Amino acid sequence: MLRNRGIAFKLILLCTVSSALIFLVIFGYDYSVSRRMLERDIENQARTLVLATVNRIEKVLLSVEKVPESLSSFLEKGSYDRRELLELLRTVVGKNPEIYGAAVAFEPYGFAKDSPYFAPYFYKGKNGNVEFVDLGNRSYQYVYWDWYQIPKELDHPQWTEPYFDEGGGEIVMATYSVPFYKLVGGKREFTGIVTADVSLTWLQEAVSSIKVLETGYGFLISRNGTVVTHPLKNLVMNETIFGVAEAREDKDLREIGRKMIRGGSGFIPFRSIASEKNCWMYYTPIPSNGWSLAVLFPQDELTADIDRLSRIVILLGVIGLLLLSLAVTLIARSIARPLKAMARATEEIATGNLDIELPALRSKDEVGRLADSFNHMKTSLKQYIKELTETTAAKERIESELKVAHDIQMSLLPKHFPPFPERKEFDIYATLEPAREVGGDLYDFFLLGDDRLFFLVGDVSDKGVPAAIFMAVAKTLLNRLAEKCTDPSLVLAQVNKELCRGNESAMFVTLFCGLLNFNTGDLLFSNAGHNPPLLVRSGQKPEWIKVPEGLVLGGMEDAVYRTERIVLGPGDRILLYTDGVTEAMDR
Repeated sequence: MLRNRGIAFKLILLCTVSSALIFLVIFGYDYSVSRRMLERDIENQARTLVLATVNRIEKVLLSVEKVPESLSSFLEKGSYDRRELLELLRTVVGKNPEIYGAAVAFEPYGFAKDSPYFAPYFYKGKNGNVEFVDLGNRSYQYVYWDWYQIPKELDHPQWTEPYFDEGGGEIVMATYSVPFYKLVGGKREFTGIVTADVSLTWLQEAVSSIKVLETGYGFLISRNGTVVTHPLKNLVMNETIFGVAEAREDKDLREIGRKMIRGGSGFIPFRSIASEKNCWMYYTPIPSNGWSLAVLFPQDELTADIDRLSRIVILLGVIGLLLLSLAVTLIARSIARPLKAMARATEEIATGNLDIELPALRSKDEVGRLADSFNHMKTSLKQYIKELTETTAAKERIESELKVAHDIQMSLLPKHFPPFPERKEFDIYATLEPAREVGGDLYDFFLLGDDRLFFLVGDVSDKGVPAAIFMAVAKTLLNRLAEKCTDPSLVLAQVNKELCRGNESAMFVTLFCGLLNFNTGDLLFSNAGHNPPLLVRSGQKPEWIKVPEGLVLGGMEDAVYRTERIVLGPGDRILLYTDGVTEAMDR
């Protein structure tokens, strides 16, 4: 379909499509580079924000850790009574705002022989006052809690998983537990656990203070993947990140959870659990307790400016393409209009109307020069047709004359076969097909007396009318000089002398002639530079006749020719030909 369209349409389509492609490539490259740069900036900002939050939490946790570690050292090395221990714990909780509560939990009968459990615990009440509770009762059974069992078994300080301290602080908290020992008989003997509690409310406030635009947020998971803080309150302390992944059938979230609890860091694409938006997420561990903090950055909000700019660029590009198409349309029409007029005029010229007027163009551009060329072509064409008509008439006249010459030339040669129907001793046949209307090949044969046949085949050196004339002269001489022939070589010598006289055109003729006594079979023959004939003896394979050497006729006046002799038997055949046979290009 496009091939049938005009130049204007093709030009408009080509310019518009190519410009659109160039614009799309440039826009796509610019958008891609800008997007990658934006992602790198967001990643750097995310790393800075998350690490700053982690450092803030880490600073608090480290300060919390120092308290039970100092108490553990004091309890191992110092002496104290019940009153002093309680006063010390009260002071620690009151003087450290980061600590929600602190306890010293002794092994059963480790503090007093008459008391199986002793675990004084001070914590901040609802009104901010430091309150006391003794965890050493059979209903609490602190020796079975994780904050007591795990550091005891591991023999080193440990942060617990977040838990609800029912019977103690009555809040969700995390506990840093430090074991302490006494020297008994020169051996260190486990005595109890010193704890410091951190309220998860403080952690939740610290993480929830992270705001990224409108829907970005942070969340915190424990070492085991428990959701510690999250905007969706129903997840906090009720779900793990793996449970959420299973419920959502999200393999990617499960893999991210594995990396987070293993202490990994990264900046990855993520689908928000709270808003279901595509986000970028940066996550990194908190060194003290191995928990992992993640912050989500909503992609649509962060790329809003670049997307808005891209839409503006696309709009401007579309407007530009429309303006370009309009300009190309005007230019194309200015070019196509005169071309259409010239095309219509050319169609008239093709029908033979050479008097049609071509459109007049004043411009000197390619179209104007093309119109001038058409005018010149029209004038030249009229002159050419006139000359061609005259030439054609002259050619037809020459062809007619050549046809007459052809008929005259063919009439000079024998053409009725068999030529001697009364003779039963031999058969003879010949044919000639000139390469042009007339040519230089010749053949002839005639009887000499009652028992001899003179025959010849020749080829003039040129083609066309000169060769035909030279052939006619040669044939006439041969007919006249061979009438009393007894030796073919003498005939060739006499004809050669006659042809050499006044031969300014330097034409020549090759010739083979023979004199056959058809009663005895004797064949006398001579050759003037012609192709050797073929001899086919009866019942045998063809063979070449060895001809005597002799110069072409018309070449040198004193040329000498020789006669050879063979005897033909019944059924023998001789084939004579010119080089038109041996030089034929096909079968």
